[in-house]
Parts: sequence; structure tokens; C-alpha cells
Amino acid sequence: MRNQPDWQPTAARAALKNRAQQSAFVRGFFSHRDVLEVETPVLGRCGVTDPNLDGIFAQVDAQGVEGGWLQTSPEYHMKRLLAAGVGSIYQISKVFRNGERGRRHNPEFSMLEWYRIGFDDEALMAEVADLVCRWLNCPRPKTISYRQAMLDWAGIDPFIIPDEDLRQRCQQWLEPEQLEGLSRDGCLDLLMSFAVEPNLGTETPVFINQYPASQASLARISSVDGFDVAHRFELYIDGLELCNGYWELTNAREQRIRFEADNRLRADAGKPEMGIDGAFLAAIEHGLPDCAGVALGLDRLLMLKMDTRDIADVLTFSLERA
Repeated sequence: MRNQPDWQPTAARAALKNRAQQSAFVRGFFSHRDVLEVETPVLGRCGVTDPNLDGIFAQVDAQGVEGGWLQTSPEYHMKRLLAAGVGSIYQISKVFRNGERGRRHNPEFSMLEWYRIGFDDEALMAEVADLVCRWLNCPRPKTISYRQAMLDWAGIDPFIIPDEDLRQRCQQWLEPEQLEGLSRDGCLDLLMSFAVEPNLGTETPVFINQYPASQASLARISSVDGFDVAHRFELYIDGLELCNGYWELTNAREQRIRFEADNRLRADAGKPEMGIDGAFLAAIEHGLPDCAGVALGLDRLLMLKMDTRDIADVLTFSLERA
């Protein structure tokens, strides 16, 4: 499709048919489990503080609201629904992330996000495996801790390696001057991307769990073998990260502390500070039920189904033709 005129789609009809079948499968999967489909705003008043994500600002002037953000995930709005008592929910939505374009990324992409009341991360991992493995007809994933994955493929213990040794290990991919402004977690992310991820899920799907507490985002934290780890997991198939899930944090005070820490990291990285979503925190304060949630990239799931390594092959129009 690459040599056709720009008005033509980048995806073949077979990909469009598979996407329709995938959407029908997802809806049937959750209908059978009595999980409610919802729809939340694509344009919100607030963006996210996560230093690893850059939102896309939208100029809006309506009834006193000036400006908004195309959502990087429906998470905040969906959790507000959970706090309102709607029960377990899922959503198929378009989300947006600035600066992300490549064979695995498009700034606009499709996400499946769902939350299960009363689940922890282990229970949700089992449900993720049910959905993904039925659709792809693949073996059920095995589980490897973040620490073990780093030991096996990067040759380091991420919890005890000194910062200087960690930076030296990263010099295989970045020059020393490029590493100067990189945080410890930034170095670990670099090793995960280049040394670990290409080896994950090449024979059978793999869940990575027990991430360092500093990478918890919106997940709960507990102690394992004397180290604080997050109740967070990611699924990899053939080196491709497919989803990111948490046993969700329900403490509003702790959540605010994390948002404030995010903004400090953004400042250190030269990124603008993001306003904290007060409506989201108010919902958590009101009472977020005990739950686990996960965001899964539907375009990437379709890439695996179609056996392609380029996201443009499963999009009607990638950014260059949109």
C-alpha cells in the first residue's frame, strides 16, 4: 500500500475485516462476563502528569473552558465512573500521545481499557490471558518478575546496581553526554527497551510483573524479598508490549503525592508542568472501589493477528495520510 497515492488507505481490506472481527470478539468477551461498555470524553479539561507521556493540547473556548487535552487514556474518566458506582466497565476508545510515531506507534491509536471490581493484579492477568490467547490462538503467558528479566537479559540487578554502574551499562546505546540528564528510571527504561524487550515473548507470551516502586504510576506498592515493588504488569508477545495493568491505588492523598512527584520529574526533564486533575482526585477521595485495571493496544493486538511489524498496515490512514 506504500506506493499508492496519499488518498488511499494504508491498510488492506483484510486488515479492516480483521479489525471489525476483533471489535466484535472484544464486545462478546465482555458481554459474556457482564462487564458494561462505556464511553468517556476524548477531549478533557486536564491532561496527565506522567513524565513519560506528552499529551496533545486542543484550543477550546466554550462556556468558560479555555483549552483542553486529547486524552492519552480514558483512565481518569473511567475511574470517576467506578467511584460513582457503575461496577466493572470496559471501553474501546481513540487516544492520543504526542511525539510517538514509528513502526509501533501512531499519535492517534485505539485502546481497550477495562476495570474489574474486586480483582487484584493476578486475577486481571488471568483475564487478559483469556482475552488475548483466545483471539490470537496462542499459548497462555508465563510470568517473569522485572528483576529476573533484568538479570537474565541485561545482566544487572535493577534494585541494587549503583547509579554509576547503571549508566556505564547504558553506554552501549547512548553517549555519556546523552546520559547526563537521564534519571535512574530512565536508564532502566533504556535497558528494558534495548536489552530485555526484544527477548520477551519470542517463544511464548510473557507477563512482566513486580516493577520497581518508582515505576508504579497508579498501582499499589508492596514489599517482595525486601524491595518495594508495584502491583503492575505488562504483557509481551514477540518482543511487542501489548498492555499495562495495575492493581489500582485507591488512596487519594498518595495519588496527589505521586502527581506532584511527576511534575518535579517533568521539570527536571525540561517539560511543562501539568495541572492536576481535581475531579479525578475528588472521585478517588469519595471512594474508588477495590479494583484492577488494564490498558491494551488494539492496533498492536491486530498487528500480531495479521503478522505485521508496521502499525500502518492495520490503520485506515496513518498520520502521514490522515
